[in-house]
Amino acid sequence: MRFSFDSEETKPDPTRSATPKDELEWVPLQHHPLFTSTAGPAHPLADSPPLRNLLAWDGASRLYLWDSNELCLHRISVRLGEPEPTSVFAASPSKILKPDVKLHFAVYKISINSNATAMLLYGSDGLCIMYLYGRTSARDGATICRTVTVGSQIYLSGTNVIRILQVSWHPCSDTHLGILSSDSVFRLFHLSSDLIQPEQAYYLQPVQPGRSRNATSICPVDFSFGGDHLWDIFSVFILFTDGSVYILCPIVPFGSVYKWESIVDLYSDAQMFGLKSPNSTAVSNSNQAISWLEATFPEMAEQTDGANQSVIRARPFALFDASLSLQGPLRKASHGEDEADVAFRGAECEGRAVSFLYNLVSKDSIIVTAWSGGQLQIDALADEIQPVWNVGCPPRLRVDSHDNIHGLAMICESTPDKLSTVKLDQPVDSTLWLGHPPPLLRLAVVDLALPTKTGSDSLIMMHIDPLMLERIYTLHDGGIDSIVLHYLPFTSQTSGKNETMRTPSVHPVLSTCQGEFSSHSPLSGFVSLSDSFGYSWIVAVTGSQECIVLEMKTLNLLLPLHVDTEKKSIPLQESKAKDAPDIIISKELLGGPKVVLVPQTSPNLRSVSADSIEGRSMLREYFKLFHENYVEYAHKVYFELKHHGPHLKRIIDNQHDRLGGAKQRLLQVEEKYSDLEDRINDAVQMQNDLEERLRRLRSLPGVHKKPLSTAERDFKSQLDQFSGVELDALRSTVNALSARMRRHAQTPKGNLSNQKKLVSRRKDPVQESQISQLKSCLEKLSLVNSENTKKVKLVESALRSEESSI
Repeated sequence: MRFSFDSEETKPDPTRSATPKDELEWVPLQHHPLFTSTAGPAHPLADSPPLRNLLAWDGASRLYLWDSNELCLHRISVRLGEPEPTSVFAASPSKILKPDVKLHFAVYKISINSNATAMLLYGSDGLCIMYLYGRTSARDGATICRTVTVGSQIYLSGTNVIRILQVSWHPCSDTHLGILSSDSVFRLFHLSSDLIQPEQAYYLQPVQPGRSRNATSICPVDFSFGGDHLWDIFSVFILFTDGSVYILCPIVPFGSVYKWESIVDLYSDAQMFGLKSPNSTAVSNSNQAISWLEATFPEMAEQTDGANQSVIRARPFALFDASLSLQGPLRKASHGEDEADVAFRGAECEGRAVSFLYNLVSKDSIIVTAWSGGQLQIDALADEIQPVWNVGCPPRLRVDSHDNIHGLAMICESTPDKLSTVKLDQPVDSTLWLGHPPPLLRLAVVDLALPTKTGSDSLIMMHIDPLMLERIYTLHDGGIDSIVLHYLPFTSQTSGKNETMRTPSVHPVLSTCQGEFSSHSPLSGFVSLSDSFGYSWIVAVTGSQECIVLEMKTLNLLLPLHVDTEKKSIPLQESKAKDAPDIIISKELLGGPKVVLVPQTSPNLRSVSADSIEGRSMLREYFKLFHENYVEYAHKVYFELKHHGPHLKRIIDNQHDRLGGAKQRLLQVEEKYSDLEDRINDAVQMQNDLEERLRRLRSLPGVHKKPLSTAERDFKSQLDQFSGVELDALRSTVNALSARMRRHAQTPKGNLSNQKKLVSRRKDPVQESQISQLKSCLEKLSLVNSENTKKVKLVESALRSEESSI
């Protein structure tokens, strides 16, 4: 059974549209009224880019689509896998969200943050953040959302012509936004504190002053944040036009949240491998990293136990005498020979670098660079990233009256002295914490064979499949392609597999090119969906507002063709038979006979008779062509089949043996299934018994008793003191009087009358005074006894009330 979590129908919202819940209709996503062809094509502006992405997904149950005509955001509730496992249904009508301010730019890209509370609206002339919840209002059936502008005084304000190149949410913060601009500055904005001034600014200088280099090669193009793997989580990868990649590490947004285990791993790694290194440079670099970690995360310096906390928050901090080093450009790792021209990665591709993607797959950090010529360079980091600072270049800090850091800016320069050719055969200890940028291991160069684009270079956008991280989707002028990575060096090494390097597989998913040339991209939106049951879809929106939903297969994409782990030893003949290719027919025979080209004849010859000279000559020519193409092909086929008959028989026998083995294993599984089912039933029954026993134990009165508080313990001590003094004296007095009464009752009546007579005769005054004192004492004791009895009853009632309340 599948469940759908649709907060739009479960949570009451006073600002939502007036559509009642019972009027919602669930239809297939591609048949939603919003995507019908009658909606008419969008009207892009003249300066609109070839590639746009106006579709976003919150990762749960809502799709967002930006309408360029109505300038509004459509929120569509979706159900994945209902009613069929492969279906995608959407609620109709959709909810309309509008910004509370008028946008003065065309939106080319939308992106939602991790907690689905804010939407990024990005265009060539502006950048806005639309808050989906909070202070909203309703107007004309639409929800008006608060919309703010980011960096209005920096980007395209007045005479300022600084363009925004790339914008992205930070993966560890819902309120931090990273922006790379055309002035070679990477800025980090904190939306909760300041929308005008950036929290952090890094001025990129990949070339040392005084060195000459092509001006077009030092322009930044794209950037990407790192993943949750050691120091990658604090890294920012920056791509330049010539394909060179640089790294900034560490960059941490103020107040961002990280996993406790990740920070502990970094701290222990720096202490274990850095401080114990015999190289003084490694010790110095590790000391700087440890100081930075202890100041950014004070819990590390205090050596607190993180067993009770799973996350840790970063504090504002910056080294007062050092700025971050721009590590790079990343070089390819050599195989032992001298390579002098390995500095740049763009020698194998055509055009210029247009986009960049970072992808973390298990233990491997994969980086992909897209080129305008239609090629993709896929590399893996052959070593770990380490933080590097340039000492002697202090940053600029913005502090308040209490010396609390509110912002920082620094100049990040590259250090050519730290560039060195890294070889794969050198030991790992010789490169740790020396400040060298990590080398690259080239995995593949993929040519997408894009159609020829008139007017400008091709642009490529890349997305990661959320379900299968080894698959990368590319959105370009010709449509959508799927690239699956079959070889991951560190992951294979960690798992103990000795796999050879396999090239990635490229599959066209959607083709939008109708001819040899392509002038613009017909797609305006793309998103990848997935559910918890292992199903994956892609949703694409065309420029004419049509929706395309495709189910993507994820099984058997990463499996090898055939793996037989049971046969340990293979005879020589069988190994030779296995070494033979599976395709035993030659390519010429598989291609079929050649096409018979009928000789050109005049129309007059077509009406000649067969017994004439012209007819016989024509028939002889036809027979010759038939013999050369079909008869000889039949002889070749006969010879091939006769020659490969024994080999085919061995293959068929091998397949039959494997089939018999598979059937035998299936029978064994069926036999064990009943035993497994019984064991599962016994385990379930034992679980139920344990739960019932636990419920009974929880119902015992002693379980719910709480320890006495301080006031209750003081009251109990007073009661104990009272019972040990006054009650004991009262009990002894009562016992003495009781004994005297018993003796008085046992005295004979005659003696009593004689004693009365003697008393009456003598009338001793001393005895009479003692009797009067005794009577007064008895009265006092009776009064004390009654008062103590009342106090005891009050104490007992108070104790009973305390026990009942506990």
